[in-house]
Amino acid sequence: MEYSILEDLGLTQAEIKTYLALLEIGSTTAGFIIERSHLQNSVLHRALNSLIEKGLISFILQGKRKVYTATDPENFHDFIEDKKRKFDNILPELKQKQSFAKVESTAAIYKGKKGIREMYNTLLNSGGSEYNTFGGGARVTHDVMGETWWSNLHSRRISKKIPCRQIFDETIRKFGNKLNKRPNTNIKFLSKSFEQLQETVIMGDYVGIAIFADNPYGVLIKDRSVHDGYKKQFELLWKMAKT
Repeated sequence: MEYSILEDLGLTQAEIKTYLALLEIGSTTAGFIIERSHLQNSVLHRALNSLIEKGLISFILQGKRKVYTATDPENFHDFIEDKKRKFDNILPELKQKQSFAKVESTAAIYKGKKGIREMYNTLLNSGGSEYNTFGGGARVTHDVMGETWWSNLHSRRISKKIPCRQIFDETIRKFGNKLNKRPNTNIKFLSKSFEQLQETVIMGDYVGIAIFADNPYGVLIKDRSVHDGYKKQFELLWKMAKT
């Protein structure tokens, strides 16, 4: 059986050996635990005291000897809940420290179709709560990347349970309508005059601009202020677009 989960919960190797030995032996003295666990006397007693503090073992006195007993393994739920409560107590302070941190701004250029794919992968894995895009058109969808690639991109987005709002133009109404039938997908349309060779993606702290020219490339910007500016532009276009 894999007991590494007990380490993940914060128990030391000595505590794990001690607790497991007590589960197997039942109530016993430190001497018998040493024989079973092969721990040094000082290490064992540190583990015993620590497990008592965590509520995972108990003891009674028989004369001058302490007899130890492992508590029911279900007590680990109380132990976990106690750790969670302690963490929740410091969470506001941690969030406050995070708010003081200066977010690093970066920009990167991705070249070729392979680079474009990598940029979209980064956007999908950015941790953003919504996938917003505007731009593109028939030449981008059908001629440059191909409809299958775009469909697969959205399959990955949907598998990650990321909702999208996207603004297409009427040149790809057929593809957009088909995509609109899929989960977590909401697409609106502007006129054919909105068709272009670039698509702008706004997600997380990122803005990605993919230019689907003869030699396609993408620019990925990580900057919250840039993100906020493009998001305002997107929201204005979204109000103008039609279903």
